[in-house]
Amino acid sequence: MTTHARSAARTSIQQAAMVVGAVFLIIGILGFIPGITTNYSAMEFASHESEAMLLGIFQTSVLHNLVHLAFGIAGLLMARTAPGAYTYLLGGGAIYLVLWIYGLVVGHGTEANFVPFNAADNWLHLVLGLGMIGLALLLGRRRTLRSRL
Repeated sequence: MTTHARSAARTSIQQAAMVVGAVFLIIGILGFIPGITTNYSAMEFASHESEAMLLGIFQTSVLHNLVHLAFGIAGLLMARTAPGAYTYLLGGGAIYLVLWIYGLVVGHGTEANFVPFNAADNWLHLVLGLGMIGLALLLGRRRTLRSRL
């Protein structure tokens, strides 16, 4: 089977999961690039005291970047099958909604904010969570409707 035939056989939910996974992978890599990440020399492994800011907006740390890399790899791997892609988008979206709530509840200057998060991260987590769940439900529903026809 050629590469073209494989890509043509991917469902829309698999393609969406691949794009989301690739974006997380890129963000994880960018978090380790000085200049794209401001205050790079002030990056901590895992602490609310990390002063590194991805794109000058989102507070980041080594752990935060590693989580993005792992989440990206998981998305690419799970996108290999339609059920895996659905699980990635739905489950990943749920995880990001939990992170949003966690970020709202936990004080930004406390030890419990070990990843770390700032207000921009919190709102991005809400958008990511809703977006991923929306993709899973919309594209997963489309797949279910096609299989019934």
